[in-house]
Amino acid sequence: MSEKTLEKTYEPKNVEEKWSEFWISSGLNTPELPSKKPPFSMVIPPPNITGALHLGHALNSTLQDILARYKRMKGFNVLWLPGIDHAGIATQNVVERKLAEEGLSRHSVGREEFIKRAWKWKEESGGTIIKQLKRLGASCDWTRLRFTMDAGLSKAVREVFARLYSEGLIYRGDYIINWCPRCDTALSDLEVQFDETSGKLYYMEYPLKEPVAGTTSLVVATTRPETMLGDTAVAVNPQDDRYKSLIGGTIRLPLTGREIPIIGDPSVSIEFGTGAVKITPAHDFNDFEMSRRHNLPALKVMDHNAVMNENAGQFKGLDRFKARKKVIEGLENLGLLKKAEDYKIMLGACYRCGTIVEPTLSKQWFVKVAPLAGPAIKAVEDGETRFIPKGWENTYFDWMRNIRDWCISRQIWWGHRIPAWHCKDGHITVAAVDPEKCSTCGSADVEQDPDVLDTWFSSALWPFSTLGWPDKTEELKAFYPTSVLSTSFDIIFFWVARMMMMGKHFMGSEPFSDVYIHALIRDAEGQKMSKSKGNVIDPLIMMEKYGTDAFRFTLAALAAQGRDIKLAEERIAGYRNFCNKIWNLARFTLMNIEEAKDAIVLNADGEIIIPEERTLDAVNMWILRRLSDCAEGVSRALESYRFDEAARILYSFVWHEVCDWYVEMIKPHLRGDMGPDRKQQAATVLTSVLKDSLKLLHPFMPFITEEIYGKMPGEGKTLQETTYPTPIADPSKFMAVAANMEKVMDVIRAIRNIRTEMDVPLSAKVDCICFTQSHGTASLITNSIEDIKNLAKVKTLTVNMEGVRPKDAGTAFAASGEIEVFVPLKGLVDFDSEMKKLQKELDKLASEYEGVRKKLENPEFVNKAPAGVVEKERARMEGLLEKRGKLEKGLERIMGVRGTH
Repeated sequence: MSEKTLEKTYEPKNVEEKWSEFWISSGLNTPELPSKKPPFSMVIPPPNITGALHLGHALNSTLQDILARYKRMKGFNVLWLPGIDHAGIATQNVVERKLAEEGLSRHSVGREEFIKRAWKWKEESGGTIIKQLKRLGASCDWTRLRFTMDAGLSKAVREVFARLYSEGLIYRGDYIINWCPRCDTALSDLEVQFDETSGKLYYMEYPLKEPVAGTTSLVVATTRPETMLGDTAVAVNPQDDRYKSLIGGTIRLPLTGREIPIIGDPSVSIEFGTGAVKITPAHDFNDFEMSRRHNLPALKVMDHNAVMNENAGQFKGLDRFKARKKVIEGLENLGLLKKAEDYKIMLGACYRCGTIVEPTLSKQWFVKVAPLAGPAIKAVEDGETRFIPKGWENTYFDWMRNIRDWCISRQIWWGHRIPAWHCKDGHITVAAVDPEKCSTCGSADVEQDPDVLDTWFSSALWPFSTLGWPDKTEELKAFYPTSVLSTSFDIIFFWVARMMMMGKHFMGSEPFSDVYIHALIRDAEGQKMSKSKGNVIDPLIMMEKYGTDAFRFTLAALAAQGRDIKLAEERIAGYRNFCNKIWNLARFTLMNIEEAKDAIVLNADGEIIIPEERTLDAVNMWILRRLSDCAEGVSRALESYRFDEAARILYSFVWHEVCDWYVEMIKPHLRGDMGPDRKQQAATVLTSVLKDSLKLLHPFMPFITEEIYGKMPGEGKTLQETTYPTPIADPSKFMAVAANMEKVMDVIRAIRNIRTEMDVPLSAKVDCICFTQSHGTASLITNSIEDIKNLAKVKTLTVNMEGVRPKDAGTAFAASGEIEVFVPLKGLVDFDSEMKKLQKELDKLASEYEGVRKKLENPEFVNKAPAGVVEKERARMEGLLEKRGKLEKGLERIMGVRGTH
């Protein structure tokens, strides 16, 4: 960092890897322990070990990194703890595919060898996403990288399981669960993805054993006729006059030779189907609950591969869907299939492999969650934890108040093996450490349960297990509860709610103070991104093409609360231009302060000392006031998680106020036109403003800001070691001067607007006449003549308090109407030519507008075209109307000026 020059153009690849490695090796991201600084902590939502960086990761990691860097610069002791999830089912699938390539299976190699191979794959290929997060600039404390199956977290998992079991909150029993025949494991309700699918509703006639009041049969409706082979009852509503006399009767179940009872249950809908429903307790959630109320047997007719078993009789050995066809044929042959009608079905599929799940009765491990949910609900109700945006609290409450027991066992091999041991007498021993014998009978012949825990079980402990629990560590004392969790809405149930329950139960307090729910990224048309649509934006490609800083700033600038993000590549390209602007500003500064930099005075911390206010000229007082406002606005926005607002304030300040106004105004000063004192003052203030701007930008754009900052005069610190800019303690000292500068800038804007609207050539210098009733304003404009001439390309400027207004001039008002601005146009504008040009544009626009109007008035287009396309056309129409208004206004103005000739 000794070389104080910048390359002519900004090339991200030349700086990003260098700074990424430096931040990690320097230890700047590792917090002090113990520390007198206030703590700020976050745990990263652990990405799956099988994953690669996608837009969701990029967005969330960028927002967290902004908070981490901001808080470090604000003086906090920051821990941003990274980690990876072992992703049980996903990793098992990866390893099984690799085995299949060798002609092997997990069963042929055995459990021990399979686990060895899984760990080997993890070590060789499982760190991809961590490398990608580092490339994004994530300033995590990488020395504390955790893995959900590392020794410390495994210890915590066993401890939690053992305690919950001893408290009666974990139990094992026969229960209806979602089963994936492909992954060969149970799934929690949240791991099943439902989509509306076109199916059939079949009406089947079940004969009564004996007629009742002339009724010889009942007709039931189902979308899964193959499950009738496991029916153990038919249920009707006791209030249904059609069937209440049949309750207690007996059905002869077709194709099975079995007899089943007719029962009455108020949960049966009189309106659905025929009002009579088949009850299959082993293969339907609602039927299972009803069977428990009526002590019905549960008959499983499918095995773990969703193939019909011995209880299916003649259909044994058939796949469930083939069995469906055969059952339908059998009923048709008996004349018992009354009809089949089209029907929309909410079909559940495995979230990992997409296989249709099968509800089935199985012996599983469960967490009794209702006692855990109560305190977690209260924590949000009482404001201990708040959701941002607040509306997501309702989503949390809706699920938590209707929560069902959580199936936590999975029939796979990769994961935390359940710490329960079985002896031959059927006793179960649960312990945090491997037992030597059965806790009930003392038998030494015990075998560990073959199932593993749901991946989300270990993730639920993440905020405290990663800090060393159950041991009482310094980290746990300093950083729990964590400050904020940033995550997406789709894992409020999977993860956020479960962390809340476990945190309250085991730590006695909420795991985080704030839960920030970030938006969903869609494409430019508002469509969900998917590979099939071909509209996926790869963050790695965008970072390579435009640079990481431009990509990060784009995500932050679009991250408005409560709105999905519409991301177009053009936006990223636009913020790449912003990077160029910052780079060029830095190069301009370094080139123009070369002679003056040695006279820049620094304090003990290496910060630039600004001259006293009374010695500052107006333009420097104005930019310092605007810098103060910017710092205050960005800080306020970040404290309330309004990342888009913070980005907007920064962009506007740096591009428009610093580059467009301030730099242009001080160029004569830097050239020495105003004398050596003004030159030194301009160099000092410009350097200070740029350095503070880099500090404000750093959380959003860490690479380019760090590279530039290292070239600036002053201390040799990196940006993360500096202090975040603070607002001016007494802004009133700057208020009057800043207000006057705004008046001058308003005059310049007015002249520029006249030039633009009247199409005055850029090369032409104009005369300008200003009228005002205020002596102070007149004096202000007179004293600012050189700035106005320079920035508005003005040849002569006169200021009048009275007199006749020129008639052949473009006019505008400035400073809220306090100043009238006139630009004589004679000899500068060909009025007739301008009128013809504007009229031609209006005619062309009218034709285009008519085409869009007809399209939007066509019901065929509005009803059938994709919503994004229709919305785009509506936006186009609004744009055309706005453009038409501007053209008409311009034509009216020219006609008005022309009429005075």
